[in-house]
Amino acid sequence: MILRQRVELEKDFYKNELLKMGYFKTPEGLQLYELTLSNLEEIYKAEKAKTGN
Repeated sequence: MILRQRVELEKDFYKNELLKMGYFKTPEGLQLYELTLSNLEEIYKAEKAKTGN
């Protein structure tokens, strides 16, 4: 149970950060809530690299 909560907290963090960056959907048309933690983390890192932060 604790692991699941941790995963959900991390997913929420990445979703919120991506939304702040103006990222709402993947190129495939998937919404952020449809993505796994690893997908969200990869996208976050890529978007952050684009902005140079």
